[in-house]
Amino acid sequence: MSILVVDGGTSSVRAAVVHPDATVTHEVGAATLPDSPMPGIVEFDAAAYAAAALDCARQVLAAHGPVDAVGITTQRASVVVWDRATGQPVAPAQGWQDLRTVGDCLVLAAEGIRLAPNQSATKIANILDAVDPGRTRDLCVGTVDSWLAWNLTEGAHHVSDLSNAAVWGLLDGTTQGLATTVMDRLRIPAAALPRVVDSTGPVGEATALEGAPPICGIAGDQQSSLVGQGCTLPGLAKATFGTGGMLDVNLGADAPPAAARGAAGTFPIVCWRQDGRPQWGAEGIMLSAGTNVEWLRDDLGIIPTAEASAEVAASVPDTDGAMYVPALLGLGTPNWDYGARGTLLGLTRGTTAAHVVRAVLEGVAQRGADLVEAVGSDTGITLDHLRVDGGMSVNPVFTQALADATQLPVEVSPVTEATALGAGFLAGLAVGTWSSWDELAATWAPARRVEPGAPTDRDRWREAVGRAGEWFGDLSAIDF
Repeated sequence: MSILVVDGGTSSVRAAVVHPDATVTHEVGAATLPDSPMPGIVEFDAAAYAAAALDCARQVLAAHGPVDAVGITTQRASVVVWDRATGQPVAPAQGWQDLRTVGDCLVLAAEGIRLAPNQSATKIANILDAVDPGRTRDLCVGTVDSWLAWNLTEGAHHVSDLSNAAVWGLLDGTTQGLATTVMDRLRIPAAALPRVVDSTGPVGEATALEGAPPICGIAGDQQSSLVGQGCTLPGLAKATFGTGGMLDVNLGADAPPAAARGAAGTFPIVCWRQDGRPQWGAEGIMLSAGTNVEWLRDDLGIIPTAEASAEVAASVPDTDGAMYVPALLGLGTPNWDYGARGTLLGLTRGTTAAHVVRAVLEGVAQRGADLVEAVGSDTGITLDHLRVDGGMSVNPVFTQALADATQLPVEVSPVTEATALGAGFLAGLAVGTWSSWDELAATWAPARRVEPGAPTDRDRWREAVGRAGEWFGDLSAIDF
């Protein structure tokens, strides 16, 4: 029983088939790079985005043949607003990285309403204020999962699963209802929002596709990656090192004591919901991971490709004392310092390009160790290994540095991007391809396991992070 997965990322959309043996085939992708017309603005053409996703899905079905179900996984918190009658977007979609509502968030914070600009709530209000200030139009608002589900079902279903809805900033602390105070303050009509559904279970037929297979799985990208790496039992954790970095741990069925950020800088998340019951987790966030390798390639020009970073870094045994703090966009967990900036320390006349490249890879690995420590502090869970996926997971110098920094065995996913696999698992669980969460956990078979070597100097690392912090004081003072 094969599953078609539609994967809506930030810079591309993909479709692929997930098979009962947990393999992924027939992958087709298309670039969907967002626009940044000015600093802090990140938006995209939602109609073109949906068209690209549907085209990828149709190509996959044409090559593979019928499937038993469809799974959807997407970037989280990005917002699309469209006309219910025509199905056409009424404004550019605002990406999760968009910061145009920072001022709104600060005003709301002074009123006792804590929202971040990377949540959906203020993005929704911003678009509605522009296109429907009187709130008289019959509009639909939703995150990217909602938009793709709407297009796949040709407007029959306006839905979002709880793993996506939980980052809107519009649900109450139990995630069982709307936060009416926030809704009223932002003047967001409840009728415009999607119906919140389970992450695994039948939603409706994808009539836009040949054979109209049922949509049976929806989840945010990081939650899909968690499931795809077999972290379906409490205490298991994975880290994804792509453009940014996210570490997610499965905490089980008990809701966290607070819906806010923990003392060590992690956030509670909904991993998935089944039969109306949420599974909870915690997430640590690295604002830039692979971005730093792109900087080496595109801006400094000291490596020809991202893949070459491994060979260049391996050409020297160590960094010769150089240390790099990957804070090109500030620091996330545990510091949450938006004014921190990338910092390269310990340079001498003998520092070479290879030393710098190795320092960058080791710096991202140290940030990974920061996330492991933060998740342990906020949840009380001590990990005995770490599963990883994402583009940087194929870099052997990086994965060894991560094992050394965390002092944990690092298990590398057999699928570089585990999001598609996870969405396939969620849909397959609903139609009987897999029978239980235990069976999904048993699918995990790492491509390789990296054992930790000598521990790194974490105290020295913390000193370097301190030097990178508060470079732009005004930005460092902002907290959400």
